[in-house]
Amino acid sequence: MKTTDIIRRAGRSLKHAKARTILTSLAIAVGAFTLTIALATGEGARQYANTLLTSNIDPQILAIAKDKSYFEGGQTGPQEYNPNVSVSSQSGGTVKLLDQTDIDKIAQRNDIQSITPSYTISPKYITRAEQKKYTVQATTYDSGVTQTVVAGSLPALRTSITKAQIALPEVYVSLLGYSDAQAAIGSTVTLHLERLPNITEAQIQQLLQQNNPAAIAQVTATQVKDVEYTVVAVVGKSATALTATSNVQISDDSAKELADFSTEGTDSYHKYAIATASVKSGIDPAVVKQALVDQGYGVETAKDLQSLLFTIVNTLQGIVIGFGVLALITSVFGIINTQYISVLERTREIGLMKALGMRGRHVSRLFQFEAAWIGFLGGVIGSVVAVVLGTALNPWVTKTLSLGEGNSLLIFQPIPIVLLIVVLMLVAMLAGYFPARKAAKLDPIEALRTE
Repeated sequence: MKTTDIIRRAGRSLKHAKARTILTSLAIAVGAFTLTIALATGEGARQYANTLLTSNIDPQILAIAKDKSYFEGGQTGPQEYNPNVSVSSQSGGTVKLLDQTDIDKIAQRNDIQSITPSYTISPKYITRAEQKKYTVQATTYDSGVTQTVVAGSLPALRTSITKAQIALPEVYVSLLGYSDAQAAIGSTVTLHLERLPNITEAQIQQLLQQNNPAAIAQVTATQVKDVEYTVVAVVGKSATALTATSNVQISDDSAKELADFSTEGTDSYHKYAIATASVKSGIDPAVVKQALVDQGYGVETAKDLQSLLFTIVNTLQGIVIGFGVLALITSVFGIINTQYISVLERTREIGLMKALGMRGRHVSRLFQFEAAWIGFLGGVIGSVVAVVLGTALNPWVTKTLSLGEGNSLLIFQPIPIVLLIVVLMLVAMLAGYFPARKAAKLDPIEALRTE
């Protein structure tokens, strides 16, 4: 008996038990729906993560630390003391700090265009003439990241703002009394810094012995520094930004000046947790990374960040797929039950087919193909519902999650869906193996005697 004839006969047999076939198929459809949504979500998340990097981060950028422990949360537990190595606490661990010698050494490489340390900037507040003072955090302007400009303009990638300029977050527009973002462009704002005096107890004792109150007041007075900047741009949150912008941004030169003021006389002076280096165009960042790693530094590229994001996405996708697999496992028992009932109900029919010359393997295939039909119907129903519902909800999901125009969380691809349906058919055939084997082994004479 030809395989195509068995397939057609299996389809006709299922028509005689439509209700049972549909219910069993719907059980598989639940798993198919979950798996289709999981595949679409994973693909959408990966494409969105890729958009985050390609549209925001210069692929030639390297993040450089003293050693790889920085990117692993730091070294935990007691560490051997080394007076020549500066360390800092981070996320419960300690990390070694870069010093100016490291920065100069990396800057002298012929494959590095520029390197910028992560300066420690601690302004007390930001204000402007006749306005209130507000707490603020300041960071170095990152020329390797694209930002959303609400008003004004920022230079192209790999080009920084000038020392007298500042990029202002949108949140400060109304706080500082501007009517709108455009009104802030070209205005002057002030960052106020304070530094406690760096004086030893011995020095204080010496001044007390000299009985010179004026000298004591002078050396113990808090030092202040006010720096004025011209607002060159107001930046806002982008749908494809890695994080919301909440810090004011100043140039490398200005950041260095403020960091030196804040840390002068302390152990943090000219010490940096991390630095950002720009690799010259035409040179593979991975090659430069390996060279720096060989020198003992910890280095991450933009692709490394992409891999991290993809790992997170894949983990979440795996969890959703796990729920889909559980639904399929449940449906497998439904198929086995359905097929066993079908074998019992059609015992005489099986006996007649075998009496007319149908071989046992053909009987087995008949029931396995019936199971495959059930798997096919369940897979198609679940996948089609997922595609239709997902496509309809995509605009709402995009708006709710603020993914930005042109970005979708659910991206359906035909090949994975087709492969999913094929896998479901194979799983269904496997589930129908034991009922099919039972049918194949029925004795035709005994089967025909069944009432």
